Amino acid sequence: MAPFSLWYQLAADDPLMHQCNITVDKRTDGPGMSVIDSDDPAAPLYHLLAAMRTPVALRDLMIQPVRTGYVGQDHSIDPTLLPPAAGELYPKIEVGEIFLPSPDGSIRCQTYKRATTHGRQAMLLYIHGGGFTVGQSEDTAYITSRIASENRLVVLSVNYRLAPEWPFPSGLNDCLEVLKWMRTHGEEIGGDPNRIAVAGDSAGGNFAAALPLAARNRGVEPPEAALLLCPITDFFFEQYPSFQKLAPRGIVYDTAFMGYIRGAYAVSYENWSHPEVSPIRGDLSAFPPTLVLSGTADPLVDDNCAFVAKLREAGNPNVEHLVCEDMPHGFYFFHGMFVDSEVAYAAISRFFKQYLLEA
Repeated sequence: MAPFSLWYQLAADDPLMHQCNITVDKRTDGPGMSVIDSDDPAAPLYHLLAAMRTPVALRDLMIQPVRTGYVGQDHSIDPTLLPPAAGELYPKIEVGEIFLPSPDGSIRCQTYKRATTHGRQAMLLYIHGGGFTVGQSEDTAYITSRIASENRLVVLSVNYRLAPEWPFPSGLNDCLEVLKWMRTHGEEIGGDPNRIAVAGDSAGGNFAAALPLAARNRGVEPPEAALLLCPITDFFFEQYPSFQKLAPRGIVYDTAFMGYIRGAYAVSYENWSHPEVSPIRGDLSAFPPTLVLSGTADPLVDDNCAFVAKLREAGNPNVEHLVCEDMPHGFYFFHGMFVDSEVAYAAISRFFKQYLLEA
């Protein structure tokens, strides 16, 4: 099926109309941007540094190689090394694009759904990972296409604002706006507004864990279920033995990168314990049914175990935790690479069937 694109219709006098030409994830005026004020007494030094290095702000300098190198974006790759693309594996999944309104501008989302689906289907709000600082919905097309195909879900994959330009709570607010739209307008894309799950991987898993809390705090109906793929649930990473053991020489991510993204996203020490930054430190008593996927080769595995224990201590009986031996962070990301990924997707299907599809 050919992709489609849809601008959500706004009234002609809506103040958001003028913002529709740029999506929130492409805005360059975030509060985390460094600027040189000509009236600042230190400006001469800053201008000299700007002539000596580009970009001048060190956090911008550090994130530049991450963004250009992420998923091979700065170099070509032998196509024979790549697993099959999502479009090749799931040709019956219709991929579309929709731009949703928010107080900060339009939010670009990709939609994934079976072309032959009829009637209102349960929906999934998917949030990509990337350490809060990189990534886009296209990067997780295999995950979202497979989940849409195997579970007959309408998937909205959101492109939220990234740190350090847009620190907490910007990206989470974008996800909350998408959830609100799904509740009120989900029928427009074939969805059932009364059956919505949230899911995310890594940093996206952090957003997915924080979203039920943020929704409750802001008077929005929380999602009916949560799928957390190797999530970050606590910004006090160092207290967990698995992080101390595995992160210093990690491949997918390491101690240095985790320290960087903590500063980029949470910014201040006071925010580390904020329940919408570290969901494990929030009130989890009304948290929805949850499936957490982890691997024992992931530095975050002890974080995930602690979050599951906290959910159960809060009285939530509908919590499942699949821990795959020797699996790294993101082991579910590519087709045919690990047998354990098949186990993971089977668990996802069982979970959605029990708590979302037959709800």
